[in-house]
This record gives sequence, structure tokens and C-alpha cells, in this order.
Amino acid sequence: MSRTGKSTTEFRSGVVAIVGPPNAGKSTLLNRLLGQKIAIVSPRPQTTRNRILGIVNGENYQMIMLDTPGLHKAREIMNREMVRIAIDSLAEADVVLFLADGVRAGSDRNEQRLCEYAGYLGPVRCPVLLAVNKIDLLGEEQLLPLLDRLAAVHPFAEIIPISALTGQGVETLVAELAARLPPGPVYYPDDIPTDASERFIVAELIREKIFLLTREEIPYSTAVLIDSFKEPAGKKPAVIHATILVERGSQKGIILGKGGAMLGRIRQEAAADISQLLGCRVQLRLWVKVKKKWTTNPQVLKELGL
Repeated sequence: MSRTGKSTTEFRSGVVAIVGPPNAGKSTLLNRLLGQKIAIVSPRPQTTRNRILGIVNGENYQMIMLDTPGLHKAREIMNREMVRIAIDSLAEADVVLFLADGVRAGSDRNEQRLCEYAGYLGPVRCPVLLAVNKIDLLGEEQLLPLLDRLAAVHPFAEIIPISALTGQGVETLVAELAARLPPGPVYYPDDIPTDASERFIVAELIREKIFLLTREEIPYSTAVLIDSFKEPAGKKPAVIHATILVERGSQKGIILGKGGAMLGRIRQEAAADISQLLGCRVQLRLWVKVKKKWTTNPQVLKELGL
């Protein structure tokens, strides 16, 4: 018996790396599997910058899920680091889950891009499964031919249509992934959903609101650093101070908004999510700081875990 009380007889455990193009729904899927939000989500591509680990437990398995940045043609230093993180995760995996957006994959251009991204799977020696996401937006007459075409992209061990948003097909996907894990022990206790620190998740929740509330390219030029994190004491709230980095003064003006209105919305909406995460009242204080060319500054990127 393991220290969590589970029998390790025929118990399976290992690492599942979730990879695929930007905005395919990798973070949405991870959050659904965990039953809680640890990975931020937005309609914009390349929202995820870091590798996020989530632990999914079943009666006879434990899956260590790695949510990775989207595969894309990277030119800037930060984007190249994001793609490197995704590719490095393939080497750690016992099973790879390649996630594709079923709606976008229908076009010739995006199907060609999927073929290019699938090229990263060439050196992989473990089983690779394809999950075709967002089937809630597709009719059967669209889905079946799409699945046939995607089968030619790579010799996938299995192709499973799913909707990470509604949960359709997710139970089947989990069963297929778990069946391909190697026999192994319980690596994490049942009550630990992630190895990410609360500080990291808080910073990500603030960054999510910037993605959701600001326009154009502003979110891609921002980062969030947690300056201080004071745990709640008694009936007092948690007190969190954070700095939002931008590259130009004009970007700072957009984040602040007229009379500080935009920053106020970011703070209010982020604080609500953080309060839910921590299970207590939260006092969130935000500052905006201009740091020129931070996206190419190795020291800043290292501080952000890139």
C-alpha cells in the first residue's frame, strides 16, 4: 500500500505532456480535469507562457499533466523560450497528448500548420494521442471527414474528439491516457492539484485579466511580478502587492486607463478570482512600471520562469 492508502497493484502513473498550437484549449482542458482553475484562459493565442503541472487522480492511476505554451513560429526571445519549454516537456513524457482546435483545423492553412507542428513529435518514442477539441461547435458532417484527414498528420495511437468546455468525450480521453501510463507509484498526495505556488497562480490570474480587458498587443508586452504576499491572519484579508511590467509609457497609460479606471477593473476582477483561490478576503494593490525591452531581458525572463 502507498502512504495515501492506494494499492500500487496494477496502479499506473506518469507524465502526460499536453502540446499543440496556441489557443487549442490546453489550459481549459487541464482546468476541467482538475475540477478547478489553476491555468489561465483567454481567447487570445499564446496566453500560456510557462509549463504548468496539474495532478489528476483516479482509482488506479495518477496522471501528472504538463500544460505547455502553444507551438508556434517564434521570433522573439521570449517566444522562443516558450516553444523550448513545450518541446522539452516531450522528453519527460510517458504519454503525449497533442491537442488540436477542431474548428480551426478545418481550413487548409491550419491543417498545414498542424502538420508542421506535428513534426516536433518525430523524435517522441512514447504513445502520442490526438484530441480534437471544440467538437461542440462542429456538426457530425464536419467532424468525421476532419478526423480522417488528421489521422494522416501523424501515426497517433488514438484520436479522440472532445470538448474541453462542455466535457464531452473527456472521460474517454482520460481512460485512453491512463491505460497507456506505465505501472508506477503514487507520486503526489490526493489533495495536491498542482506544484505551482500560490504566488505564481496569483500572478497568472492578474495577467489573465490584462489579457481579457485590454486591447491589441498590450497583453503580450506585460508581465506580473508579485512584490509581497501577506497571508491572512484571523479575520484580516490576505494582502498582495504586485507590479505590472510594460515596455512603453503609452502601454502604461492603457493599463491605467482614464483616471485609473482600467487598472481598477483589473484589480477588482483579479481580486475576486484570487479570493476564490485562497478562500479568504483579498486586498490587492497593483502598480504599473515601465521597463524597456523586458521581453528580451534574460534576467527578467528568468524571474518569470522562462
